[in-house]
Amino acid sequence: MTTLLLIGVTITISILAFNRRLLMQRLILWPQAITEKHQYERLLTHGFVHADPQHLIFNMFTLFFFGRAVEGFYQTELGIAGFVLFYCSAIVAAIIPSFLQHRKDRGYRSLGASGGVSAVLFAFILFRPWSTIYVFVLPVPAILYAVAYFGWTWYQDHLKRDNINHSAHLWGAVYGVALTLAIEPRAFAFFVNQLSQPHFGP
Repeated sequence: MTTLLLIGVTITISILAFNRRLLMQRLILWPQAITEKHQYERLLTHGFVHADPQHLIFNMFTLFFFGRAVEGFYQTELGIAGFVLFYCSAIVAAIIPSFLQHRKDRGYRSLGASGGVSAVLFAFILFRPWSTIYVFVLPVPAILYAVAYFGWTWYQDHLKRDNINHSAHLWGAVYGVALTLAIEPRAFAFFVNQLSQPHFGP
């Protein structure tokens, strides 16, 4: 239910921002507005606007499929708002390295839920490493996807040849795993045990 609420809010805000340039400019991550105008809320609000419908759909589909499997854990551990706290804090944590790196770059902008979504995906993989993830139409074990995704994202982040904030993807993944293990350290032993028993399926 919480996952659907987050998806609904994100879709609504993103669609409104598509048609309202001033709204987009007010919500997007813009380091200058944070350092000079103290608009710290941008560290979070940038995660609720997207560059285009394709960007929005990809992130929301990913959140839909994996958020529902993770939200139960966070609600059990942190209460009814636990998953919202996890997801929103992941958006903030994932963007901070980019903000610090570009805090003096007046032309830098970043937007999208990818940092939070990446945290959700990797928290899911921690609990169910052998679950099947469909990359386009190709079925791939979640753990293999995680290794490939992390390696490709790290490589692209160092190349810096596109306008995608790969850093947010990386730090979102790290945050998702780190916070989950901090809350439930036994999850690591469970993860290792699951890795030692390869199987394919849901």
